[in-house]
Amino acid sequence: MKVFVTGVAGQLGHDVMNELAKRGYEGIGSDIAPSYSGVQDESPVTTMPYVAMDITDKEAVCKTLTEINPDVVVHCAAWTAVDLAEDEDKQAKVKAINVDGTANIASVCKKLDAKMVYISTDYVFDGQGTEPWQPDCKDYKPLNVYGQTKLDGELAVSSTLDKYFIVRIAWVFGKNGKNFIKTMLNVAKTHDKLTVVSDQIGTPTYTYDLARLLVDMIETEKYGYYHATNEGGYISWYDFTKEIFRQAVAMGREEYSEDRVSVTPVSTAEYGVSKAKRPFNSRLDKSKLVENGFEPLPTWQDAVARYLKEIEF
Repeated sequence: MKVFVTGVAGQLGHDVMNELAKRGYEGIGSDIAPSYSGVQDESPVTTMPYVAMDITDKEAVCKTLTEINPDVVVHCAAWTAVDLAEDEDKQAKVKAINVDGTANIASVCKKLDAKMVYISTDYVFDGQGTEPWQPDCKDYKPLNVYGQTKLDGELAVSSTLDKYFIVRIAWVFGKNGKNFIKTMLNVAKTHDKLTVVSDQIGTPTYTYDLARLLVDMIETEKYGYYHATNEGGYISWYDFTKEIFRQAVAMGREEYSEDRVSVTPVSTAEYGVSKAKRPFNSRLDKSKLVENGFEPLPTWQDAVARYLKEIEF
């Protein structure tokens, strides 16, 4: 199986490439930089085939993918800076990447009869209520520009292809890039009092675990919409922070103990306005995974423990 992966300079693309290598599949990585620009961690992705490709350039996408002729495209590349996406001078670029870029890839996948995996987000919903969102729910109501463009990308895929997996994830963390865990560990080095929102509820997703699931998926024809985060229950960002620090202390890092760093829960309103509205309810129902024979991800607590051993902090 030949698999083309976009966005390999990011957290998920990096891990998908390594998972493909682990299973002996042919993985070709791609991103906009002339050569692989992710973390140099001596993992397989750093030496696997790489092709520079601008997904917003329709002709380049058509030429590159047609030449490579993959069986599957795993599309991880996206504009993910949620607040920046609200700036009027950025919106055309956000749309070009998240919508047009996705449509460009989908149209070539159709021509090549390739499977496509599109990574999406709970931000396609309005985040109201407390019920977990179902993967096949069509009650879309994005709160921000980023969410709208990711939804439009979903619709481009589902209206073009039959052989697609649209996989919504939330609260992503991985080795190759910035994320909430790295931010909190860094902020605590210079601040002994932190405030973290406690009224936005969801579940983290470790890209290493997600990559395994995505490769499991592309080995099948069980197409459709899925939700995939780690198991371990629904939590707030405050709960997440407390567990990150608890585990850091368990590793011997006393500077993260409660008597050194105090973490106070606050509401989104108290925390202050960010440019982009955030959903309060990011609970994603993942039961469809098991119903289709896929192995769920480990708990997020277990994922944090493994992740902290992977990174330097």
